[in-house]
Amino acid sequence: MPAHVLLEEDTYVLNHCTRHLARDNTDGRHAFYDTATGFRANVCESWRFPVIDSYYDAALGPDARYAFNEVTFVYFDPTAPAPQSVSVVGTFAPLYERLPMRRIEGTRYFTVSLRVPKGEVYVYKYLVDGQWVLDPINPQETRLDNGERWSRFFTHQCLVPLTFESWEQELLRRLTDHLLPFRTRATRDFIERYLKDMDSATREARFPNAHRLDQSVGVVNFIDKLLAREERHNRDDYKTCIALIADILRQRYPHLPPDQVPRETIVALYDELAGNGSVAGWDYTRYGEPAYFLKLLRRHTLMGAFSHPKYGGNVGAVGWAFLEDSVRHPATGQTLFDWRRSIEQPLGRSEEYRG
Repeated sequence: MPAHVLLEEDTYVLNHCTRHLARDNTDGRHAFYDTATGFRANVCESWRFPVIDSYYDAALGPDARYAFNEVTFVYFDPTAPAPQSVSVVGTFAPLYERLPMRRIEGTRYFTVSLRVPKGEVYVYKYLVDGQWVLDPINPQETRLDNGERWSRFFTHQCLVPLTFESWEQELLRRLTDHLLPFRTRATRDFIERYLKDMDSATREARFPNAHRLDQSVGVVNFIDKLLAREERHNRDDYKTCIALIADILRQRYPHLPPDQVPRETIVALYDELAGNGSVAGWDYTRYGEPAYFLKLLRRHTLMGAFSHPKYGGNVGAVGWAFLEDSVRHPATGQTLFDWRRSIEQPLGRSEEYRG
């Protein structure tokens, strides 16, 4: 299918560049990606490019009007000569289709905006004066099966694993499940009732690809996406500590996979992590502060449970529904957390918000 190009104003692009790109900085403090070197290391928030934004089109009909993101590509490399022409090629369109990017008058920024389906991972490259180059700004990169490196981005509600292997996902699911406020019997009953009470169309709209979710609220998927982009600097913490925890659980239960050990063992491990820093079997030469990892995990778990579902967690707004059901006025019984009033359809009932 040919790419759907959107006509975006210069002001929209320049606002994003001013906020996240056009800032003098020479200390390289943002070089926390494996590929963040040179100019890219000095960009204030390089992970924000390309710009992934909301998109709404009433003409598409109720099933598709919220199904896309607007993706704005910005090519800019102050370390190279100013190009005469720039195009972008990627998996969001046939790979032979070179999409020309226009130069914003008075700047060295080249840009193009596209309508791209949500929930996917895409790779792309720029063709700059006849030469193929990776995105000089975006630090996300991937290597395809043929060995070629490509720039990468993902759209809202993406469920494709980008950070964790399957065994890491399973173990992380056990760890986050213990931290969530949804693990009591009463709360489990609420979540099951919340899903059961939906009609099939609403359930499909709020829980697309539910069979691929790691758990009822999608926290592991949220953390996976967080570490793939804005908190990439914490990726090594997770990779190292998940491996250390797996080793400890194997020592304590040699005949069970780490993600299948009894719940009591997970609880005991949490107590050790949260205690005085002494965790039996922990290799402190590989990671010196296990209590710090627990704080990191707690923060990300609660963020994933109650953030907007477009970020990969709080799937179907089940976290918000939990708060809606739990926080009520003591006299009237009405909820004090009426999130549906301010959130876009099909999650909420707002007619103005198109997030």
